[in-house]
Amino acid sequence: MKILIVEDEPKTGAYLRQGLTEAGFVTDLARDGWDGLELAKSGHYDLMILDVMLPGLDGWQVLEGVRRAGIGTPVLFLTARDRVEDRVKGLELGADDYLVKPFAFAELLARVHSLMRRGQAALESAVLKAADLELDLLRRRATRAGRRIDLTAKEFALLELFLRRKGEVLPRSLIASQVWDMNFDSDTNVIDVAVRRLRVKIDEGFDAKLIHTVRGMGYVLETSAESAAS
Repeated sequence: MKILIVEDEPKTGAYLRQGLTEAGFVTDLARDGWDGLELAKSGHYDLMILDVMLPGLDGWQVLEGVRRAGIGTPVLFLTARDRVEDRVKGLELGADDYLVKPFAFAELLARVHSLMRRGQAALESAVLKAADLELDLLRRRATRAGRRIDLTAKEFALLELFLRRKGEVLPRSLIASQVWDMNFDSDTNVIDVAVRRLRVKIDEGFDAKLIHTVRGMGYVLETSAESAAS
């Protein structure tokens, strides 16, 4: 796991870097706000520890720049500014935690571990899976056995519905309301055509089929193991 420390005070920066390295993390250290922002944009970090009073850009501006760039890396403010309004400002700008100096390293480390767990849980919930099929909701990308699958917006929404309700038979009326936001008309074959096209993209070329028709009821996405157990 990789942590970016943005801290201008040399002793504190060295202390943080040594302690976190000994705890098993890979760390980078930036001494001012500009370097911190540039590293945050390019370094793919799992966590940032950010001082507020920095040369160049202050910590508030660094955080604003990070969030404007669409980077959701968890941020822990570590600062001597202990006023309530400072804490509120940091959290409202998008920080995930706030710790006031002087601090106990054991408490800092506990907060780092907590933020890492929350970040990992959020990341995992953004990827829906069934067997070797994965749907990444943040990157809007579908893969099966590592192979990229190009989907239209409706196909993506349809597959997301199937994966969220994996193993559940979905009537055409439910699919119509959830994906097309319309009442199901039994005279239309829109649902069947869309499912057929999605099935070709998801299942064609694979021995294990995932999308199944349940005659007279609807469709279900399930793995062979789930099908055998039912």
